[in-house]
Amino acid sequence: MLVSAKEMLNKARDGKYAVGQFNINNLEWTKAILLTAEECKSPVILGVSEGAGKYMCGYSTIVGMVKGMIENLHITVPVALHLDHGTFEGAKACINAGFSSIMFDGSHYPIEENIAKTTALVNTCDILGISLEAEVGSIGGEEDGVVGMGECADPKECKMVADLGVTMLAAGIGNIHGKYPANWPGLSFDTLAAIKAEVGDMPLVLHGGTGIPDDMIKKAISLGVAKINVNTECQLVFQEATRKYIEEGKDLQGKGFDPRKLLAPGTEAIKAKVKEKMELFGSVGKA
Repeated sequence: MLVSAKEMLNKARDGKYAVGQFNINNLEWTKAILLTAEECKSPVILGVSEGAGKYMCGYSTIVGMVKGMIENLHITVPVALHLDHGTFEGAKACINAGFSSIMFDGSHYPIEENIAKTTALVNTCDILGISLEAEVGSIGGEEDGVVGMGECADPKECKMVADLGVTMLAAGIGNIHGKYPANWPGLSFDTLAAIKAEVGDMPLVLHGGTGIPDDMIKKAISLGVAKINVNTECQLVFQEATRKYIEEGKDLQGKGFDPRKLLAPGTEAIKAKVKEKMELFGSVGKA
């Protein structure tokens, strides 16, 4: 059964740890993350971008796969299925398909339009028991064609959006998607503290978790971040393990070309990476 992210994030905020959102791209990804969450007894959020949604044949396909895996792999930990950086139309489609959590990213609109569109989703999500994430201030890097430079959010605008009744708030604090450039100045903890002062108990979300140093992650959690998104890092270790398998010629040995064998090292690499992140975020044993 899928659950809203609300309870797991409120618990994380109170317990000073964070729940990882790990984006899924296919069956192997989903299976690796769910098995690791169960092994670590950690709550988990499966993130789906609109691009990945199209790639995996639509949102209802994903809901069917995830629900089937939870049942057949005997997953007992809380699992939220979450739309990542959703458009307004994408949010509606995921609600209809059976997602248990939605992110509406209106950060590229003027604040008034972001508020109007977020407000329209708050009531629906509230009635259906779906958690809702909103964003203020764009997260840098590229995500589904939207390129941002890692702007810092305006704490007053954060309060305006938090007051609408969303479950969690993603606020730009200098973080970016993808690999961090060598000259990246780091997270702006002053901005984070100012946002926290404005929004109070609202669980905060850190996007672009790949490549942020561990000490910065821990400091962000201490300042109210309860959800951290990881995507690129899993892609990189999957790619490295797959490359190694092929470069060592293992795909040419026996039935090494079988996709179940070919994709196994990458899948194991994702499991190891997810476990490492759950330990860092402090969510192990919290399910």
